[in-house]
Amino acid sequence: MGTPDFAVPSLERVAQSGHELVGVVTRPDKPRGRGQQMQPTEVKAAVESLELGVPILQPESLKDESFQRELADLNADLFAVVAFLILPRSVLAIPKLGSVNVHPSLLPKYRGAAPIQWAIIKGEEETGVTIFQLSPRVDAGDILIQEQVAIGADETAGALYERMKVKGAELLVQAISGVADGSLSSIPQSDKGASRAPKLEKSDGQIDWTQSAQDIRNLIRGTNPFPGAFTLWRNKPLKVHRATVAEGSGEPGTAIDVGNRLVVGTGGGTLVLDEVQPPGKKRMSGADFVRGYRIEVGEVFG
Repeated sequence: MGTPDFAVPSLERVAQSGHELVGVVTRPDKPRGRGQQMQPTEVKAAVESLELGVPILQPESLKDESFQRELADLNADLFAVVAFLILPRSVLAIPKLGSVNVHPSLLPKYRGAAPIQWAIIKGEEETGVTIFQLSPRVDAGDILIQEQVAIGADETAGALYERMKVKGAELLVQAISGVADGSLSSIPQSDKGASRAPKLEKSDGQIDWTQSAQDIRNLIRGTNPFPGAFTLWRNKPLKVHRATVAEGSGEPGTAIDVGNRLVVGTGGGTLVLDEVQPPGKKRMSGADFVRGYRIEVGEVFG
């Protein structure tokens, strides 16, 4: 069960694992792009390209009784869930071995829809992948496998996402084998140390220049590529794709160096804006932005 590209490596590894794949559940096709043509989910497209030859179920609602009957008729022993919807109790009750989920964090930390992004935003130096048994409580089921993953000092959420989806697929197959042969026992998940990782909205990417330079840089990394970090500039949004912490101090949000780079003051230290994107323009270096738009010392952002 899965929808976005994060679930595709898991689908591929399960299909190659020797375990019998009896069906795939994903979201319905949706119109996309300028022409609004109906497009399959990444998981459905992968099933078709791999020619797996298994049923693909695309329910509008997981509570639909006809869908649940069709799902039960597949006679699956175990459900493997990756980047999908919250399963209702009636669906959780179907497989005799239960359901396992891939979650890209060290649970109970960062329960929720955006654990990769929030780990970077919060300045974590490591995160991990947890394979756990689904329960009615979101991201709170018993843990089967957990493995740490280091976060690179310059790594963005997008880059970490690519690594985590591969690691998640590897651990998922291990968990399926362990559950199937009874060699893997679960550990109850504690609520101690639990934290939330809610879905990010566009507004979450807005830079608060009163924060420290390091915190702002973490925000820029954690929201890259989505939803993207931005600051207001001349009453318009200026996207900030990359930045570096620098020594010095200055009024928060104020340009203090516009020589061969753009340096802005923060609530603690200063930040070099290495790559920005003005409205309607392509990405450019901070130096090109300074020259092209005649940024002066004292210009205010935010």
